[in-house]
Amino acid sequence: MRVTPGANRDEIRIEGESVQVRVTSPPADGAANEAVLRLLAAALGRPPRDLTLLRGATARIKLIGIAMSR
Repeated sequence: MRVTPGANRDEIRIEGESVQVRVTSPPADGAANEAVLRLLAAALGRPPRDLTLLRGATARIKLIGIAMSR
């Protein structure tokens, strides 16, 4: 997914085959990454602890892991 920090509002959009995530948090000290995980968790109806940033901590393109339900 492609992440844009410092946006005007938090939103998730699907454009073609890609997921665009925009968060208002700044890209400093991991704030934007945490905001992305919270936003995705809310959209999926899952607790934030079920999502993990697997790749892209300092990049716009990120890979997020989602824990399997038990």
